[in-house]
Amino acid sequence: MLVCFWGFLYSNYLRFWLKWVLRLLTGKCELQRVLGGRTAGARRTRSIVSAFLMRSFAVLRNAIHVDEAEVEKCVRDVMKEKKIEQKDTGFKTNLHISLLQISGYKKLYLNVENLRKVPYDSDNEEHEEQLIELWNLLMPHENLKARISKQWCDIGFQGEDPKTDFRGMGLLGLVNLVYFSKHYTDEARQILSRSNHPKLGYSYAIVGINLTEMAYSLLRNGALKSHLYNLVSGLPQMEHFHQFYCYLVYEFDKFWFEEEPESIMHFNQYREKFHEKIKGLLLDYDVVLTLQN
Repeated sequence: MLVCFWGFLYSNYLRFWLKWVLRLLTGKCELQRVLGGRTAGARRTRSIVSAFLMRSFAVLRNAIHVDEAEVEKCVRDVMKEKKIEQKDTGFKTNLHISLLQISGYKKLYLNVENLRKVPYDSDNEEHEEQLIELWNLLMPHENLKARISKQWCDIGFQGEDPKTDFRGMGLLGLVNLVYFSKHYTDEARQILSRSNHPKLGYSYAIVGINLTEMAYSLLRNGALKSHLYNLVSGLPQMEHFHQFYCYLVYEFDKFWFEEEPESIMHFNQYREKFHEKIKGLLLDYDVVLTLQN
């Protein structure tokens, strides 16, 4: 009861006067102090979201929902609403960056989702070219004898035609596999080789598509916000999503061999354990999960 009373007293009376005194002493409003008192990245941008959601001013509440094209105007409106002078370029720049990160995260999710919704089409020349490129990157010394071939199993697909394995993640699954193989070719070939281990082996391509689903779900539920806010000073791009996927592939392979599962039949159990590990890492506001060349 006492806690509730003090909470009510602070929210309705003390907080106003405390803010007034601090503005008088510092010459800055609460938003200026929030932006100036946080390090760049997730801590600053997340504090902006919390601060704006608590405000009764529509211009502040709506600021975290603006599109990229509206960010500059929104910054001017916020500064006008809070009577912040235009000469405070630090506040202006920091708010602009944070709002770009927020709007960029939403746009990135839409772009990833749109790619996921594109089904693999064997009649689409571009799709087929990417699939063949994947083979050539991973198996440079072995020619693919036919488009429909048991050779696809050598890089971890389930059957003779890989297109059936992309149903869940659509073209996104293939794009991720190609990206990792193209930008981290040595690592991709090494992991493919390790995936053929007689005891601890797993289906490289199938696991890769499974990790695409993991990366996608983490993006969708907002778990990647801190990582991306710390990584990108502005708009997160598809490139940054692909880079996070590369991190997952590399780390999952390490995790799998460290855990030494009894058989591939326990894959779901260890996949979930790895998922929980990544989610735990992403709870850190200072997190950055990247795979460096």
